[in-house]
Amino acid sequence: MFSFMQSMTPAIRAHMDAQLSMFSDMSQQLFGTMQKVNALNIQIARTMMEDSLKGAQQVLSAQNPQEAFSIAASQAQPTAERLRAYQQQISSIAASTQVDLARSAETHVPQTSRTAAALAEEVARRASEETAKATQRQRDAMAGMMNPSGTDAGSSAAGAAKVH
Repeated sequence: MFSFMQSMTPAIRAHMDAQLSMFSDMSQQLFGTMQKVNALNIQIARTMMEDSLKGAQQVLSAQNPQEAFSIAASQAQPTAERLRAYQQQISSIAASTQVDLARSAETHVPQTSRTAAALAEEVARRASEETAKATQRQRDAMAGMMNPSGTDAGSSAAGAAKVH
């Protein structure tokens, strides 16, 4: 792991820091949203349970079946209204989360884009340097293959001409 940390360039570190910052901010917002949704779910479940118990008690205390049906039917309207309010609150939470995430993206994306561009420039520069080194190694290898004795090809031809 130590060698990995040494090979990390400032551009890589800056880009990773920018991305982690963005992901951290967005994760916190999403967890906050989930907390709101969970709290709302608990609230609606508690309210619905209490209403159901009250309705059941009223139905059980009814004097005749008609009164019991009337009590049960009267429970439908408040339940539907609570569910509509729940749906509106969920929509409100979703909309505010979308606004928060967009605001976070507006904050973080420019920095992340800058660090990505700097990283791409560094990678391109390093690739160009490595390509130049590889090309030079190939040239040196080809020159070594053409002249295995290690002397210049022109001087060996001149030396051969003097001998004859």
